Amino acid sequence: MTYETLDVQIDARGVATLMMNRADKHNALDATMIAELEQAANDLGADDAVRIVILTGAGKSFCAGGDFNWFASNVDKNRAERIAQSGTLATMFKALNEMPKPLIGRINGPAYGGGVGMVSVCDYTIGAAHSKFGLTEVRLGLLPANISPYVVKRIGAAASRETMLSGALFDASRAEKIGLLTEVADDLDAAVEVVVNAHLQAAPGAVAATKRLIAYVDSHDLPDNMIYTADSLADAWETEEGREGINSFIEKRKPSWRQK
Repeated sequence: MTYETLDVQIDARGVATLMMNRADKHNALDATMIAELEQAANDLGADDAVRIVILTGAGKSFCAGGDFNWFASNVDKNRAERIAQSGTLATMFKALNEMPKPLIGRINGPAYGGGVGMVSVCDYTIGAAHSKFGLTEVRLGLLPANISPYVVKRIGAAASRETMLSGALFDASRAEKIGLLTEVADDLDAAVEVVVNAHLQAAPGAVAATKRLIAYVDSHDLPDNMIYTADSLADAWETEEGREGINSFIEKRKPSWRQK
């Protein structure tokens, strides 16, 4: 997998690092990066050798949001073209959000606008203590539109109003308090490694099914969920992972997917 704006590395454990690699632009999202992030999400999601994906940024920033040159180029387009360009953001965020692997956010620095959206689609987020955040769109006369389904879902309506309506910056401590960050770390890499090792204990197929389970249960009522969850557990009992997990527990041995 080779990209212009991304760097992707996969280690022997199946841990992929997906790095936004436009450090000179603070990893701002332009048309190329948006397309490549969607492609990378699909590629890594479909690769059976990949068990976990770490999302991070090159240089001092995580992601500064939308590239201003990309914004400016869309102003001159007709409405249908502008909707199409906006739609590329929507499909990119959807691809990252629905990736069937744990997506761990290594938030190495500032995240503004769309960068907060990138944080919000991660399953577990670890922020450097010095990182800053801001949903700054309204200060540019714009809206946090495509990211709003993920940001509001993550931090709730009240915190979304608090942060989106002023566009004011906030620090890592506040980001953790409102749920944007799972944790704040002085040693970012050490903290990420702890989370990676915890996720490597889980069966990959069960992880993918559980991400789908969470999404379904969160968007359906109890009667539908009772049917879906009954089917899901029955399905899990029929999988090779399910049989292996039960047998390994009874036989007091490690299951095949557990490396330590």
